[in-house]
Amino acid sequence: MRKITLFIAMSLDGYIADNNGGVDWLNGQGNDTENIDVYSEFVKDIDTVMMGWNTYHQVVTELSPNDWVYKDFTTYVFTHKKEKSSEQIRFTSENPFSLLKQLKEKDGKGIWICGGAHIVQQLINEDLIDEYYISVIPTILGGGIRLFENTEQEIKLKLLKTQTYNGIVDLVYVRR
Repeated sequence: MRKITLFIAMSLDGYIADNNGGVDWLNGQGNDTENIDVYSEFVKDIDTVMMGWNTYHQVVTELSPNDWVYKDFTTYVFTHKKEKSSEQIRFTSENPFSLLKQLKEKDGKGIWICGGAHIVQQLINEDLIDEYYISVIPTILGGGIRLFENTEQEIKLKLLKTQTYNGIVDLVYVRR
């Protein structure tokens, strides 16, 4: 079965976006030469990306308006908006955990849960995330969009790996 991974960054106080939904604070404490390329290593084992409408909209309007950065993957965008799907980007109003259960049974590489908080929360509540790869950014936002909010159950995790670079701490957990 395919592995489902939440690969996401959050502030030290647990936010994935500021009060305005912005993510311009997603950087380390020094210059970029101190960063390591965790993304390229992670995506070697991924062929599917799942995200909510807000995450998709932010990517195409702010973060990468001229180039679809996930072109090597099949991307599912959860939305009630009527958008035209393509081979790479599939807009769906299907229940996220129903679709995820179907995809998990099919052949392929891993499935990346990219965001946002509402999709993540639904999948956590169904205990469908196999691996949590969380980069903690050395910033305290004091408010915004929380990564973990009112989970319906306790989920015990096992720490697999940690690494630090440029003040960022990567934490990799699996379910126990």
